Amino acid sequence: MSHLSEPVHGYAEAPGGASAEGAAGGAASLFRKIDHGLSVGVEVVAGLLVLVEIVVLLAGVAARYLFHTPLVWSDELASILFLWLSMLGAVVALRRGEHMRMTGLVSRVGPQARSLLECIAITAPIAFLVLVLYHAVDYAVEEQFITTPAMEVSNAWRASALPVGLGLMLVAALFRLLRVARPRTVLAAALVTGVIVAGFWVAGPVLKPLGQLNLVIFFVGLVAANVFAGVPIAFSFALATFSYLALTTSTPLLVMVGRLDEGMSHLILLAVPLFVFLGLLIEMTGMARAMIQFLASLLGHVRGGLSYVLIGAMYLVSGISGSKIADMAAIAPVLFPEMKKRGAPPGDLVALLSATGAQTETIPPSIVLITIGSVTGVSIAALFTGGMLPGVVLGACLCFVVWRRYRNEDLSHVERTPGREIGRLAMVALPAIALPFVIRAAVVEGIATATEVSTIGIAYSAIVGLLIYRQFDWRRLKPMLIETASLTGAIIFIVGCATSMAWGLTQSGFSSDLAAFMAGIPGGAYGFLAISIVAFIILGSVLEGIPAIVLFGPLLFPIARAAGVHEVHYAMVVIFAMGIGLFAPPFGVGYYGACAISKVNPDEGLKHIWGYVGALLVGLVIVAAIPWISTGFLAR
Repeated sequence: MSHLSEPVHGYAEAPGGASAEGAAGGAASLFRKIDHGLSVGVEVVAGLLVLVEIVVLLAGVAARYLFHTPLVWSDELASILFLWLSMLGAVVALRRGEHMRMTGLVSRVGPQARSLLECIAITAPIAFLVLVLYHAVDYAVEEQFITTPAMEVSNAWRASALPVGLGLMLVAALFRLLRVARPRTVLAAALVTGVIVAGFWVAGPVLKPLGQLNLVIFFVGLVAANVFAGVPIAFSFALATFSYLALTTSTPLLVMVGRLDEGMSHLILLAVPLFVFLGLLIEMTGMARAMIQFLASLLGHVRGGLSYVLIGAMYLVSGISGSKIADMAAIAPVLFPEMKKRGAPPGDLVALLSATGAQTETIPPSIVLITIGSVTGVSIAALFTGGMLPGVVLGACLCFVVWRRYRNEDLSHVERTPGREIGRLAMVALPAIALPFVIRAAVVEGIATATEVSTIGIAYSAIVGLLIYRQFDWRRLKPMLIETASLTGAIIFIVGCATSMAWGLTQSGFSSDLAAFMAGIPGGAYGFLAISIVAFIILGSVLEGIPAIVLFGPLLFPIARAAGVHEVHYAMVVIFAMGIGLFAPPFGVGYYGACAISKVNPDEGLKHIWGYVGALLVGLVIVAAIPWISTGFLAR
């Protein structure tokens, strides 16, 4: 993810005389107040929706498992609230500039060009929102005739989240445009966007007869142009899909809104905001710190010991949070100061942190695993089971690089932790260490779903924080709820837009063409895996993980099955490949996220990271070559 820069003075004001300056200042002040009011209102409602979602799902779990009287309406109400949460969260993310986007090229151009591209990154989404809003309203009106089965209310109550959310995104984007750029730059960006939109509209009659060539024009050319220009990935997908359907087919655009709704409404995705909030909660309650301190007491006296602790801590914490940014933010502030004291180069620290981000992508309850299960139909329990050992294999490869680099480390000033102190730290960390194993066991054994176990984890963490660690900062609760809503909105909106694009590709006949191409690759299953690895490393670096998975998962998993590759094995291979692309420079957004969390200049990590990337590639080849690593513990 990345953030657009904002000018120091807030809303840009046009130059002029004293009276003009006074009028401009008054207008800017009014806009600022409206923008602030809208922002606070949406953030509060979105944060409350996260809280209500947790309460509703926790009530459903308690009723089912404690009182054996299931609340038949709880899942349905949670589903309705979830769509509202996702749309309002997407509004918050848009206002904050937190939608996933690629800034690798934008950051390398001159100041004027960068300012223009930053504006286009807002005007392009505005163009899509203006074009699609009518169809979203039409979709919500059509849904009023459908009644929900449990609560027996009109489905318009749920579907209305789409036009309301898209409308609020449009308003937020307009205010953001006024806030982050000068009028001249805004006008130039609006002109460029308008000319491109008008050009495609005029070219519509020419494009329609081109057939399959339009797939290259819209889904390769237009998507690539938007992504490399820094337009948020979700809107890049949405613009390409809308343009393709509007200009080259006779499909009612209402259908695209329906596919957007479908992609955002998978029940499995309900677990996403819960695990994001859980990750923030374990950091706030001190559970993450307790785990790390215990691991450090065990290995702190070993050469490279704290680097091993970093790898192990990411493995453990990934089993609680599901959000890589939250994982890294929980670990880096605890370990890095001591590692720097021991003389570890900051560049090596950020390189290893980024590498562990890729290494732990398959550790349950990874949001990527939940997403891949929702879009491909692969069992979540099977994915959770299959993801454990591959993470160990890649972790062992990283440990080998750490051993090579730190085998001559001077530890003469480091004292070994006494056994009694290790025992005390173990007792303190036990409630925290138990949580990831409880989460995994509950889902894998079929005791509870990923959504149910996440609510249990939140309740458990809150109780442990309040009663055992005595660390629960109530003042941080509101920002945590809003941050959860923003990240959820960014993730789920991408899933919806990628689902629409995948549907458009499928309807065009692309999936059958792709299947035929993949079937002709020499080498059988291993040839297919090799091509997939290369493709997902590239896709991971350009599109980030979840968009790549949602877009190509439904297309490639059936082909993998036909090629004789087990779907869980294939999931592990593509997730690791995508993770390597995501966390490797120069384009991997995850690498820059690790640098931001570590407060280390990205250039410092470049000379250190390639050894770790090489280790990850070796581990990936081992996982791809030996299916048993991914499937050996699955129930037969």
